[in-house]
Amino acid sequence: MHKLIAIQYYINFCLILHFFLISCDNSKKVQNKTVFRYNEYRNITSLDPAFSRNPQNIWPINQLFNGLVQLTKDLNIEAEIANSWSLSPDGLIYTFYLRDDVYFHESPIFGKKKTRKVEAKDFVFSFDRLKDPLVASPGSWILQNVEKYEATAEDILTITLKNPFPAFLGLLTMRYCSVVPKEVTTNYGLNFRSNPIGTGPFYFKRWDENVKLVLLKNQKYFEKDKKGNQLPFLDAIAIRFIPDIQSEFMLFLQGKLDFINSLDASYKDELLNYDGTLRSKYYAKINMLKGPYLNSEYIGIYLDSKNPAIKSKKIRKALNIGFDRKLMVSFLRNNIGYPAKKGFIPKGLPGTSDKEIEYDPKLAKRLVEDYIKQSGERPTLKLATDSNYIDLCEYLQREFQKIGIEIIIDVMPTASLRQAKSSGKLELFRASWIADYPDAENYLSLFNSINFSPNGPNYTHYKNLTFDKMYKNSLKILSDSLRYKKYKHMDSLAFSDFPIIPLYYDQVVRFVQKDIINMEINPINLLVLKNTKKLGSRN
Repeated sequence: MHKLIAIQYYINFCLILHFFLISCDNSKKVQNKTVFRYNEYRNITSLDPAFSRNPQNIWPINQLFNGLVQLTKDLNIEAEIANSWSLSPDGLIYTFYLRDDVYFHESPIFGKKKTRKVEAKDFVFSFDRLKDPLVASPGSWILQNVEKYEATAEDILTITLKNPFPAFLGLLTMRYCSVVPKEVTTNYGLNFRSNPIGTGPFYFKRWDENVKLVLLKNQKYFEKDKKGNQLPFLDAIAIRFIPDIQSEFMLFLQGKLDFINSLDASYKDELLNYDGTLRSKYYAKINMLKGPYLNSEYIGIYLDSKNPAIKSKKIRKALNIGFDRKLMVSFLRNNIGYPAKKGFIPKGLPGTSDKEIEYDPKLAKRLVEDYIKQSGERPTLKLATDSNYIDLCEYLQREFQKIGIEIIIDVMPTASLRQAKSSGKLELFRASWIADYPDAENYLSLFNSINFSPNGPNYTHYKNLTFDKMYKNSLKILSDSLRYKKYKHMDSLAFSDFPIIPLYYDQVVRFVQKDIINMEINPINLLVLKNTKKLGSRN
């Protein structure tokens, strides 16, 4: 804890500044109210759902907006603004029947009534806006397989696809597909990013950029819990923007924040035992929540590299069986995560391969020796990473050296690494793939040859005509069970060529104050606060 104490003065300064900034702005109004507080060290760039491309934006946007459908914590798709829906037998036409009790947050732009009901034409406008080049939303790709969409009645929306795509409903759960009011977005233009009007459980109050964001309870929200209680339960959400992770941790220990997300290396050993359990001294203070996270961490292998060792299937296999994934997760991550022994599709998502990668250093060493005899050269590979994963790459470097493979670690800025990975300039690169939507197709698309980077996510340039054909055919299978069976086969087929080195399947990990209840965790790590309650008066 001595490292954390060293930054106490900085934290105190932040706290004094924070309380000074809010003291003159209706602070009495939140006394005895339940305010959920968290920090976003990565900052927020927009509250416009058209720009919900990363967690820091998605989390507050999820409190402000709704779409046609939503995901449950078990990754099932259920109604949100759509009361129900149907799908044509050919898998092309989705018909959504909207609720009649969903209203936009109040705004003077709506006129005397200050609000209005959501209609099907609002989704037509919202989708048009998502595709508008002047808006330049990074989420426009969601509609690339959509032939047309239209409001066939005030409360009926019809979406017609170009080709069947069973994962389409999952796409619609993304916050890109949230409904926005035409008159408000037109009035604010680009400034809608900081003047959002949605339909969600909380509405926008104020945003002092780089300082604080405040959202207040929507008293007229349309959803109720399973017992019929009106949602949400919290009175407000307050988000701070302190960029230092250790400062965030100290504020959490002081009870100034209600939860922290994930686990930073700077304090993981302070909170956790080596087996991944919470240290006993924190039992009475905080709760730890964890579960599967649809995030596969891996090393990509660029198959179009000129390095002959990269082109050798023996070397790629040796890389995959030459290190102990279980030991890696235990040693480097305090057992947070699952060793990636079953290909690329992560734990918790239907379609994961049944075959396991066995740790076999003796066989790995023989494969390397065979390669050296054939080529006359010791394999030397360059592994690119950013500074956040140096410890993991150094672990792999040591393990691969034992089997005869020399690894040179190239540490790059994150933005440079992303660009170099996309343009095919790296032999090996550390990467992760977080699911955009809860269907294994999202992962398998990385092995489809039509998705070669830089125009798609196939960063390894893996190409297998049999796989491509299976991928295309899987999109026509409307039966979930049959499609999942096909996914397993595809995952096994792609991995038999070793285009990647799966490392671990991540876990959602949250540390929560004891007085926070009904804090949901889900495999896409979405922050859902409409069911969350805060007991007592700690604010």
